[in-house]
Amino acid sequence: MGRLVPAVTRALDILELFLDGDGTLSAPDIVRRLQLPRTTVHELVTTLAARSYIVQVPGQPGRYRLGVRPYQLGSRYAEQLDLAAEGQQVARSVAETCDETVHVAILEGTDVIYIAKVDSTHAVRMVSAAGRRLPAHCTSVGKMLLASLPEPELAARIPDDAELVAMTPNSITDPGALRETLAGIRQRGIAVESRESNPDVSCVAAPVRDRTGQVVAALSISVPMIRWSDDRLDELEQLAAKGAAELSERLGHRSVA
Repeated sequence: MGRLVPAVTRALDILELFLDGDGTLSAPDIVRRLQLPRTTVHELVTTLAARSYIVQVPGQPGRYRLGVRPYQLGSRYAEQLDLAAEGQQVARSVAETCDETVHVAILEGTDVIYIAKVDSTHAVRMVSAAGRRLPAHCTSVGKMLLASLPEPELAARIPDDAELVAMTPNSITDPGALRETLAGIRQRGIAVESRESNPDVSCVAAPVRDRTGQVVAALSISVPMIRWSDDRLDELEQLAAKGAAELSERLGHRSVA
């Protein structure tokens, strides 16, 4: 690896400061937060402004905000992202940690479509495939995605008189009961499915967000009942949430602490 260029590092440090607070900074703010000489900050700010990376805030002399150039770069980055490819990489990392089957899925109508999958190495594992479509209300990824919909959109997709198919005796078939379940998922931020799509498998899922904060997918961990236990649930939920957060970050999402 080559040598880091101090001036470039400092310029990037300045740009990253704009990610916090109200998104505006003055030169004295930058001096104080980065502990840099005033002349250095002045030169860097002047250069960044000249290249449209930052601009002066109208009506607030001496204060700056991000300019159009970071937006253009971010938009180009977003254009190059492939949710399936990024999801496959993250799913592989999660699967290596827990040695269980990991899926990434998207919502289409009232179904989920699996766009990425990494298998467990155990002899007993969930049988599935990328591209498979299942009723959303029977899966942890699907319930996570349904719970993320605005109420009017959820009502349009699953009205009160909807006929929900059952994949197993544990599947939710009553729209009212499903809404209660989704409300709990919405509150917790994690979905758990106990043998609702497969009588021998339970799953946990967490939401994947894009750079706008919108939920665009869900990541799940599927575990055969012979390896499932309540003692393990907390660990699986945390791992699913961590994997979903990593995939969200790859898609440009920035969580707010």
